[in-house]
Amino acid sequence: MLLLKPIHPNRLFRSHTPPREQPKKSSSYALRTVGCGAQRLVLDFDPKIPIEKAVTPPSSWYTDPSFYSLELQRVFYRGWQAVGYTEQIKEPHDFFTGRLGDVEFVVCRDDKGKIGAFHNVCRHHASLLASGSGKKSCFVCPYHGWTYGLDGALCKATRITGIQNFSVNDFRLIPLKVATWGPFVLLNIDKEVSPKQEVDNDIIAHEWLGSCSELLCLNGADSSLAYLCRREYTIECNWKVFVDNYLDGGYHVPYAHQGLASGLKLDSYSTTIYEKVSIQSCGGCSVESEDDFDRLGSKAFYAFIYPNFMINRYGPWMDTNLVIPLGPRKCLVVFDYFLEASLKDDQDFINRSLVDSERVQMEDITLCEGVQRGLESPAYCCGRYAPTVEMAMHHFHCLLYDNLVK
Repeated sequence: MLLLKPIHPNRLFRSHTPPREQPKKSSSYALRTVGCGAQRLVLDFDPKIPIEKAVTPPSSWYTDPSFYSLELQRVFYRGWQAVGYTEQIKEPHDFFTGRLGDVEFVVCRDDKGKIGAFHNVCRHHASLLASGSGKKSCFVCPYHGWTYGLDGALCKATRITGIQNFSVNDFRLIPLKVATWGPFVLLNIDKEVSPKQEVDNDIIAHEWLGSCSELLCLNGADSSLAYLCRREYTIECNWKVFVDNYLDGGYHVPYAHQGLASGLKLDSYSTTIYEKVSIQSCGGCSVESEDDFDRLGSKAFYAFIYPNFMINRYGPWMDTNLVIPLGPRKCLVVFDYFLEASLKDDQDFINRSLVDSERVQMEDITLCEGVQRGLESPAYCCGRYAPTVEMAMHHFHCLLYDNLVK
């Protein structure tokens, strides 16, 4: 059956959520609508208990398939999500694709230089239109050849002679709300999309970063760095395990990352909490001699942006970590590396730095996969926080709880 009117993207993700017509309801009522199992799992954590007395979320938050489904609906399909970098769509016709939960998307820059984002799904029979990244003057469906402009318009529909009640305008690609902040590309799947509406960067910064957007800029999270390369890691653990590991205030560093620990002044480690961001910082053991290898510099700065994005700034480097959930016990972690322009041709320095970084990532993967296996053990239900260092982790769990009950 042909669809005569386009479906707004919001409707694509609400098959398991309450109808719009229902009146405002309490948090407990909202939880009942997604099933008794999910309700019980969410309410097994109490964000009102201070960290000194609190227990961590139960292991079911990291293992139960119904909890993972709830997270997609109420965390990842709401609010601004980092998905890529402006470097990937630097010139007209550049594009990149991605997936978040069940949402396949494509981000591109059209002939006029305007950035657009769409569901990466042909309106004919649902084939994916594009894959990877690169340059295209249009999107041609590999299945039946339907062709779309970079503005989402249907330009060509093959072999539809005899079709009735068909309007080209009804079969445009379904748009997604897209914005940029610094070098980052953001999507908001839940936002209404108006082609004529201009994106206000100040509003985006406030919604995504809260009150610390200026602080991030002052600490080097900006567009002045040269994009270098990408590394991707598929890890056999729930996405939150990786985030928890990142947010433990350096607790695990001296035990799991001895090489990294030797370059940091761990007794200077500090954590500051903002609305949706937590910032960890630590002094580095900067090497004086220019002939010596020094990747970390004099200070390391680690910013976590809820729910799944990290910005790490140290020495001449910035790398970012995007944690994409792939299921209850699997995630993809995407590392992108940036470097001060004056060093982008120093291949020896770059190679040694990437080797060091890779070593730390492999150590973290071992830790995270071990934690996931422990979470799945009947011997473990929940744990405790170390109050002096794990404030950011507790903050993350409280933010997640708030999302899940609204």
